[in-house]
Amino acid sequence: MIKEKKKKSIVNTSFGIIFLIAVIFLYIILFIFQPEKTILSLKITGKLLIRIAPLLLLVIVFMAIVNYFINPKKVLKYVGTGSGFKGWLIAMLMGIISHGPIYIWYPLLKDLKDKGMKNGLIAVFLYNRTIKIPLLPVMIYYFGAAFVVVLLFYMLIASLIEGKLMGEN
Repeated sequence: MIKEKKKKSIVNTSFGIIFLIAVIFLYIILFIFQPEKTILSLKITGKLLIRIAPLLLLVIVFMAIVNYFINPKKVLKYVGTGSGFKGWLIAMLMGIISHGPIYIWYPLLKDLKDKGMKNGLIAVFLYNRTIKIPLLPVMIYYFGAAFVVVLLFYMLIASLIEGKLMGEN
């Protein structure tokens, strides 16, 4: 099992390096044919990287904290196979209170999955990210409280159904 993880890690690292080299190579080719557009693309990429760098740093710090304080046994207890109702509730609530770009959460969810988090709970978490607490007053203003309450109820129920369809593993 440990050999498989090391092998998988080496393959993932190799793929990342190959992908980086391919992107650099493509930029060099594009620079030869379209230098102005290539420079513009690099500027846009740099601005985007500067914008998401603080979020990436926050997720890295958060993952380090999770790795330090949360071991696989705790993950299994709260969101693992035997977590029961508590696991579903935690996944729902964490999905609702999480914010920021979704791609920032993928590494953390993968780490939790590697430690034993169920696929169904990951689906519930991702589904409930659509509920945005800061936007609820605006939604109530435009659509009315009754509509919002019914919609939220259906969204929560649909997230549980989606989680059950995704399975227990």
